[in-house]
This record gives sequence, C-alpha cells and structure tokens, in this order.
Amino acid sequence: MKNRYEGLLVLNVKGNEEGAKEIIDRLEKDFTKEGAQVETVQRLDRRAFSYVAGPLESGYFVNFIFSAEPALIARLKGKLKLDQDVYRQHFQKLRPRKVQTAVAAK
Repeated sequence: MKNRYEGLLVLNVKGNEEGAKEIIDRLEKDFTKEGAQVETVQRLDRRAFSYVAGPLESGYFVNFIFSAEPALIARLKGKLKLDQDVYRQHFQKLRPRKVQTAVAAK
C-alpha cells in the first residue's frame, strides 16, 4: 500500500546558483523512476541557515510531496546520500489525503 510522504531536500547550489532548476528536474525524474508518484514540487528558494554546521552557509530548499511504497524511502535516502547536489534530506509520512465526495442535490 502506498503512503503519502513529504521529502524536504536542501540542495548545494554553491557556485551553480542558476543550476537549481536542472537539479530539481533531475531529482523529480529520479523519484518517478524509483516508483514514486510525485504530487507536488514546492521550490522554496535559497535560504541562509540559522547556524553554520558545515561548509555551506545557505542552501536551496525544495519540498516534494509524493506517494510511494514504504520501502522506497530507504532506497531514496541511500541514493540521495550519495548525490553531491543534495546537502540535507528529511522525509516524513503524511496523513492520507481526504477524498471529498459530491453530495447529490435533492
């Protein structure tokens, strides 16, 4: 059974500021190729970190809302960990989307 997930990724675009769109498009294709059904891609823009804990002072935030089998999350985490363009990643299971039914007029 597929669940809905939110995947927040922080991209390393240092030195390639204009390349964020290409990275996001590539990641969306990777999600789809792995079996996820991407619902929404939210480009949250570049933001400075509250505190610097590594080599970057800011990152490009992008949020993927998608449906996938639970086993896919571990595969995505492993694959994204090796991706030099992905600085941080966080996945969270979402509540199922409520289906609205049409009420017949009487």
